Amino acid sequence: MVDRTFLSWPFLEGKHAALYERVDAWASAHASILHGPDESSAAAAAVVRRLVGEMGSEGLLATATGGANGALHGPLDARSLCICREVLARHGGLADFAFAMQGLGTGPIGLFGTDEQKGRFLPAVAQGKAISAFALSEQAAGSDVSALATSATRDGNGWRLDGEKTWISNAGIADLYVVFARTGEAAGAKGLSAFVVEATAPGFSVTKTIDLIAPHPIGKLAFDGVRVGAADLLGAPGQGFQIAMATLDVFRSTVGAAALGFARRALDEAVRHATNRKLFGQPLSDLQLTRAKLADMALAVDAAALLIYRAAWTKDVKGARVSRESSMAKLFATEEAQKVIDSAVQIFGGLGVTRGNIAESLYREIRALRIYEGASEVQKLVIATRLLADAAT
Repeated sequence: MVDRTFLSWPFLEGKHAALYERVDAWASAHASILHGPDESSAAAAAVVRRLVGEMGSEGLLATATGGANGALHGPLDARSLCICREVLARHGGLADFAFAMQGLGTGPIGLFGTDEQKGRFLPAVAQGKAISAFALSEQAAGSDVSALATSATRDGNGWRLDGEKTWISNAGIADLYVVFARTGEAAGAKGLSAFVVEATAPGFSVTKTIDLIAPHPIGKLAFDGVRVGAADLLGAPGQGFQIAMATLDVFRSTVGAAALGFARRALDEAVRHATNRKLFGQPLSDLQLTRAKLADMALAVDAAALLIYRAAWTKDVKGARVSRESSMAKLFATEEAQKVIDSAVQIFGGLGVTRGNIAESLYREIRALRIYEGASEVQKLVIATRLLADAAT
């Protein structure tokens, strides 16, 4: 039985409990399509396309883009995003991915776009009629955003983009990409800007798909003289780093929520297996070592949930930057979920390392979450930086 007691915590409201039940019911009804093939990112792409369409038709993607049913466009609600990602991840990693990227890919537009830009892009994404992507990372600029080399130079009343991006989720299936490029207003991170690039733009191409241990659509992008108009610039020139960090400020906690969903599934499956599996003439769950492991798993799950919904509540209610809180939530939830899932593999024994077993699948799903949207080591730097800055005031 899935633990729902957290829905009564003071961080959450009645609307969040209702959203949980709605998303859970949708995921249960669509269980047959939530699990994609394991062979390649290209194979998973077809599943993601279908999931985006189904979620859009149901109205679930409005939560990812802000507003109601794709019609303009209130602020993003971090707690709602976390609820959706936790529930979907518990049901299937590709379902979480399909939802999350519609939010991350349009987050900069919702947060910094003009009314014209929001009206041009967000409704189609919310309705599942267009797929979005967030194009920040490069081969030599993953955690270090200030090292971005993709350039945007003035070209008449628009811009010309040249360079490459890699590890871009939804590469090859996205209809629009929010691309961060160097415009040179200042050195380092202060000289970046953000642009919306449509997949049909001349000079744009997807040069490679990348296969991961838990496949989803991801790949490399190339920009060879891609021209975008002035109306495709998000915010002001030189504001790109601020746009990227503000977007991640909202969505970083949701990565923790996805990890929490994986961890809850691992705990539930481990409890079920330990209860039913007989060892030395008794249920595996009767052994003290098993009980100790289950207790540690349950503790990690609840502690992660507290950090996640604390960070999301702070963002929604206080309205302040939550770099410290969201980094703590993402760091703890992803690291602890890895431990919880590893414990589940151990409880399953040989079955746990068998291809297709739920524990084995979760083991592959969780690993990337400790790296993307800021690796665990980067989250520690963010937390310490904020701690020292607060101590100095």
